[in-house]
Amino acid sequence: MGISDLETLSNDEIAALPVDRRALLVLADAVQLDTWNWRNWCLGFSQNRPSPGLATAEAAIAEAWGWLISRTLISTKGGSYDFHDFHVTTAGREALERGLAYVQATIRLDVELVPSLERKVRPQFLLGDFELAAFAAMREVEIAVRDFGGLGTDLVGVPLMQNAFREGGPLHDPTVQPAESVAQMNLYAGAMGLFKNPASHRRVDYYDPSEASEVILLADLLLRILQRQRASSSS
Repeated sequence: MGISDLETLSNDEIAALPVDRRALLVLADAVQLDTWNWRNWCLGFSQNRPSPGLATAEAAIAEAWGWLISRTLISTKGGSYDFHDFHVTTAGREALERGLAYVQATIRLDVELVPSLERKVRPQFLLGDFELAAFAAMREVEIAVRDFGGLGTDLVGVPLMQNAFREGGPLHDPTVQPAESVAQMNLYAGAMGLFKNPASHRRVDYYDPSEASEVILLADLLLRILQRQRASSSS
């Protein structure tokens, strides 16, 4: 769907669209028309549309405006006393440039990450460096395992995980069932082998930013497990 597609859709089709997709169509249309007042835009939207289903479409449009506000893709204009006035934020322009998949991925990542990922990875992701962000997230896992396990730099990736979590290894927990220990080792080794090692050796393109966001969330989970294990061993 292009920028002008909103006016080609029927009232029922507009109401049936997912709210995020509908909201980006609304935003794109408002930008194309260079409007700054959402009430005026809504009046223009309703002006020449057929009556059947119009009330439902208008409600769907209002929901789309609310979604744009809640995601800070639009905000009120500074210095204006009219709450109908708005401007498109930096995030809103990024959303129009990068598309719906990018918006959905940033929403997926809209959670508190562990500090190292918050500082080093989220900024890369928001800049659109999805490959580097995913690689950096898994590298943070590798660094944390090496530091926690007291292992040298001669081991990286899968071998590092296998040595750290194997029976007798520095991160092996003898209090859990052997099958769980093996599963933990395989989880960390598999994450390295699938998401970090390939990016170390060749270019890995994340055409879908949602996939990159999931890699980052996986790294966040692995780091949180390590933090819990470290706290438990300290106590």
